[in-house]
Amino acid sequence: MANLRVNKIAASGQITENTGSVFFDGVNDHLSIADSDDFSFGSGDFTIEGFIYPTGIPQGSYATLVTSGLSLQTYFMSSNSLALYVSSNGGSYNMISTANATGTDSIFQNEWSHFALTRSSNTFRYFINGIEKYTNTVSGAIYNDLSSLGIGDYTSGLGTYEFQGYMSNIRICKGHAVYTENFTVPTRELEVHPETVLLCCHDGENIFADKTGRHIIAAYGDRLSSPTPTATDSPIGITTFNPGLTRSVDATAGPTFQGGAGFVSQNWLTLPKGTTIERFPNFAGVDAASARGIISGGYYDPAGVVNVIEYLTISTLGNTKDFGDLSTNHAHGKSGFASNTRGIFAGGGSPGASSLSNNISYITIATTGDGKDFGDCITKTKDGSAAGNQTRGIFHAAEGPSGTTATNSLQYVTIQTSGNAIEFGDLTIARTNSTGELSSPVRGLFMGGYIPSSPNRTNTIDYVTISTTSNAVDFGDMTEAKSSYGVLSNSTRGIRSGGNSAVNTIDYITIATLGDAQDFGDLTTGLFDPAGTCASSIRGIIAGGYKSPAFLNVIQYVTISTLGNAQDFGDMTSLGANGAGLSNGHGGLG
Repeated sequence: MANLRVNKIAASGQITENTGSVFFDGVNDHLSIADSDDFSFGSGDFTIEGFIYPTGIPQGSYATLVTSGLSLQTYFMSSNSLALYVSSNGGSYNMISTANATGTDSIFQNEWSHFALTRSSNTFRYFINGIEKYTNTVSGAIYNDLSSLGIGDYTSGLGTYEFQGYMSNIRICKGHAVYTENFTVPTRELEVHPETVLLCCHDGENIFADKTGRHIIAAYGDRLSSPTPTATDSPIGITTFNPGLTRSVDATAGPTFQGGAGFVSQNWLTLPKGTTIERFPNFAGVDAASARGIISGGYYDPAGVVNVIEYLTISTLGNTKDFGDLSTNHAHGKSGFASNTRGIFAGGGSPGASSLSNNISYITIATTGDGKDFGDCITKTKDGSAAGNQTRGIFHAAEGPSGTTATNSLQYVTIQTSGNAIEFGDLTIARTNSTGELSSPVRGLFMGGYIPSSPNRTNTIDYVTISTTSNAVDFGDMTEAKSSYGVLSNSTRGIRSGGNSAVNTIDYITIATLGDAQDFGDLTTGLFDPAGTCASSIRGIIAGGYKSPAFLNVIQYVTISTLGNAQDFGDMTSLGANGAGLSNGHGGLG
């Protein structure tokens, strides 16, 4: 029996490995995280801490460290002190105002320092390098501002109180005061406690990393020169410059192989940095920071039906970019689904009864390029939704061969092969006009849609077990009977957004259970027939759509595990609707 010691192969396992930091140049740079209950502290205990290395004098005497709107703000000051502002009413800093933590161990420029703000019961403490510099006993609940969390600049990125320098290992714990007296500054990379709700700015290779996996981090600033900023650039980016922290690891951990294991190579063997869990927390899929969303085809104004493919990185903010074109013009109303490497588009066509297609195309998601022929659907179809996992994709052949009838037919393909679709089973009722991919690795769901008989729309939710071939089973009901909406999911929760009459409603369901959908929040604008929807394990994307009398190019996003309204992501390259979306990090992949 041979032991392969991954701690000696993967760099994360080495006791001497260093962590990283994020660089802010003080000009239009900051990190932003959407509002969450994780940052609503109320009257409970909490901790905000991290390492900072200031390289410039703060603008207007203040430089933002971590701030949440008008509820709580922490600053590094030009006097080499720390300032704290806390409000219980959102109108004034009536709990704590201008609390300067100063002394012989103050924070200086061009030096690494550790700061920690804690609340234990009603006692607030501010520490610099492990030494308590400020304490105050104040009762009351901190105001819940509903603003995004800002790091390096004020919450809304106003460019008023920007930090210049490096930040590393920014950690927030809710319900736990990590420090209540003087302490020795940590020498190892900070870890996730049970109460940790955010741990970021720690990964020298990924600016968007959150070790808790709970949040999407958006970075604002010029990152062209990352990770080595120059004097003439305005970069925000990752860097290996750090406080000298090392990672806590088990130096003997590693998989055990039965029998012999060996390598024959003419070259040095260099494996990726980090453990497989750190790099790919869901082995079938792609981690949330790098998951790519694909929006393909549909009706684009003013060009009409087109076969364009666009892409975006789901964890960021910004506009889509050109990917390529479909192999044939079956753009309008097709179904989309994916493994972690390959995306599939089935059926579609152009508006009208005589324009249906039975084409199936595929793309390689991590690249760019045109679609290639995969095979054929059993029948010509469009306007159906899909589900799938790493192995199999199932799509609803929604509109019948005549283009005038709704069907209950389900078909499937094996994604990594090529070939024609195979019959899977039937939905509980015939329907059409739904779009998107909604699944866990085990179960696929199909929601609502248009039905031929009055009242013409249904709120029925069906589910199937992906690895079988069988008819669907009733799951529950949506909050409203709708068609022409978009669906998406991570591995635990499914989301339905928009729908006919251009509603702005969002529903959610828990995939592993049975039951009715519940209200999630609202879109930034009502729409139906989105150009495409897609998801990572953390974030869902709703792109484009139609709202009379105009097509839309807006892209919206939601954080799937929370409740709340959608937020603006960016724009598509054109105005579009009724296409298909997919990703290499969606819920069916784990």
